[in-house]
Amino acid sequence: MLSQAQRTTILELHAQGVSQREMARVLRISRPTVGKVLRSNAAQVPEIHRAEKAEPYRERILELFSACKENLVRVHEELVVGGAALSYQALTAFCRKHGIGQAPIVPAGQYHFEPGEEMQHDTSPHEVSLAGKKRKVQTASAVLCYSRMVFFQCSPTFQRFDCKMFLTEALRYFSGAPQRVMIDNTHVVVLHGTGREMVPVPEMAAFGERFGFQFVAHAIGNANRSARVERPFWFIENNFLAGRTFATWEDLNQQARQWCDKVNSTYKKHIRAVPRELFAVERLRLKPLPAWIPEVYRLHQRLVDIEGYVALHTNRYSVPVDWIGRRVEVRETRDKIEIQLDARKMITHVRLAEAEHQRVMLAAHRPPRGQGAQRPDPHPEEKTILAAVPEMADYVAALKQRSHKGATLALRQLLRLVREYPREPLLAAVREAARYGLYDLDRLERMILRRVVRDYFLLDDGSHDD
Repeated sequence: MLSQAQRTTILELHAQGVSQREMARVLRISRPTVGKVLRSNAAQVPEIHRAEKAEPYRERILELFSACKENLVRVHEELVVGGAALSYQALTAFCRKHGIGQAPIVPAGQYHFEPGEEMQHDTSPHEVSLAGKKRKVQTASAVLCYSRMVFFQCSPTFQRFDCKMFLTEALRYFSGAPQRVMIDNTHVVVLHGTGREMVPVPEMAAFGERFGFQFVAHAIGNANRSARVERPFWFIENNFLAGRTFATWEDLNQQARQWCDKVNSTYKKHIRAVPRELFAVERLRLKPLPAWIPEVYRLHQRLVDIEGYVALHTNRYSVPVDWIGRRVEVRETRDKIEIQLDARKMITHVRLAEAEHQRVMLAAHRPPRGQGAQRPDPHPEEKTILAAVPEMADYVAALKQRSHKGATLALRQLLRLVREYPREPLLAAVREAARYGLYDLDRLERMILRRVVRDYFLLDDGSHDD
């Protein structure tokens, strides 16, 4: 089909008296085509009116589109069953042309940010080689919208505690805080609502007030609103993580910081500037950080187990032996685990970044060689029994080994017998039971009862006179 420019040229050459043969040769088209243009005497390209095979089935297509849950494959199958001579390609072309099931195309806009106005924050999972193993990590990123300064760190999880630690490090890296921080409706920050109706968790709102910024969220599905932070994730995955290996979490985040320093000092074609140079302007508009930034921490209440350890995230941290069985407060920070018994007694461990089922013991908590940690008496009932009736020592020792109920339950039942029955019947029954190797405490109790009835409850047989 000839374009409008070609048709205009043919009409102009014809007005100049050029022959059809010459026009066909110059324009490299056929003479019949030149003749058609001259007969139409119009430069506009004529519209082609071609009947669409799907047009007779328009109403049926609209009905089936809704009934088949917008699945065009099922719509075509139902049309064919109904006798329609229509290909699947013709159906999809008809739907595209008439906007059936097609979302209207909306042009992407642009967002302009003043210096210090906004920082965008988001997370994304990535796979890294850590300590010789492939594993997934959570990459948290923050970008200043005006200067495009980027900062990111990796962690095994990303909970509210991790979010506050990351944002604290990001604001320290930028040496100031923006007016607002844009998020993507993450549950870590959001209490309820989305977009402009988003209400942050009080804990996170208080965290923002400490630095002088507010959390805001974009509308669900409006990814363009957070494009400043979304775009660097591709760059991180295909540049920073490509071919790099890391020994520890500290090594990973140290290399990430060095990479950010390098990238922020590199010229960017899409902004035609160096982020570090733009940051020199934006830094003057950022809110200064507080004179004192408290360390982010998470509190736990724990009970010291019988081995002298405190469990936290499957890892176990040692404490002094005399703390066994006592309740302690555990303060978890970025790098430390502080275990406090009271205002004067506190110990500090290096924090393990993830759940590794490891034991961490300080040298001061290790018992001398050849001696195990002193454990509390597992059977306090035995001490009580022997204090009351020391004659039963041999029977108690044998009972602990031969009872079918287990040592603890057996000793508790024997302690009850000691407390409830007189001493003489009890000892007589125990001596007889020991002689026959009887350690069934239910039978022992019946033996005691028989002696109690015989010795303490004499019944009157009515043989004497009144």
